[in-house]
Amino acid sequence: MKIAVQEVTDLNLAFGGDMKKLLPPYNEIPQEFRSERSKWNKVVSDWFYYGLKNAEWNPKEGVETQKALRHVKAIMGSWEPKHEHKEAGCAYLLSEFFHDVKYERAK
Repeated sequence: MKIAVQEVTDLNLAFGGDMKKLLPPYNEIPQEFRSERSKWNKVVSDWFYYGLKNAEWNPKEGVETQKALRHVKAIMGSWEPKHEHKEAGCAYLLSEFFHDVKYERAK
């Protein structure tokens, strides 16, 4: 599945956006991301619990790094859906938007 990066407003960043537009349904997220075992799940977990510093993102062709990160950050900041769905979805989206990332945990 090819997922397009969505526009995210500052309000969406503060309170989360429309999850129907930003986050794939849980059953459409590949199992590797739902089982919390991919490298992207670790990135999401580190970002959520510790923050990332000195992150160097390697975007896929046609992906604007800041726009893609705003998309993912709006999901992470949302009160819905369950954490497991958000983590799996964010990990999946990062894998769709980026080839790789190098970073340090902030805490």
